[in-house]
Amino acid sequence: MKYLCLICAETVMEQMPEADAEKHFQEYSEFTEGIKKSGHFMGANRLKPPGAATTVRVRNGKVLATDGPFAETKEQLGGYYVIEAKDLNEAIQVASKIPGARIGCVELRPIAEDAQTLALGFDVPQTPRQARNRQE
Repeated sequence: MKYLCLICAETVMEQMPEADAEKHFQEYSEFTEGIKKSGHFMGANRLKPPGAATTVRVRNGKVLATDGPFAETKEQLGGYYVIEAKDLNEAIQVASKIPGARIGCVELRPIAEDAQTLALGFDVPQTPRQARNRQE
């Protein structure tokens, strides 16, 4: 099963002192290498700070684009991982090792893999782990 790990924290790397940001980046590098080796990794990326966000709405056929994030909150979405796990418990174990979980939180969301969703072409290429699981 695929899960989206949304990483939230009050402080993102761009807002950290340089030494802290470098250490945090190294922790992410090590974590990412580990989940690639374990077969859980499907994708990931770091996001720019909320100030770089643009929120788009369409109302009555008109497009409205505004600077900044949709919601004003203390915690900011800093990045995400897409992981493969056999169940929620395994996904929690993987997510608990994401460095951002120690200074913020990681929201886990199962990714829809029902026939209707897959028919839209949203599925991502299979990882070796997925291929093994589907053969069993």
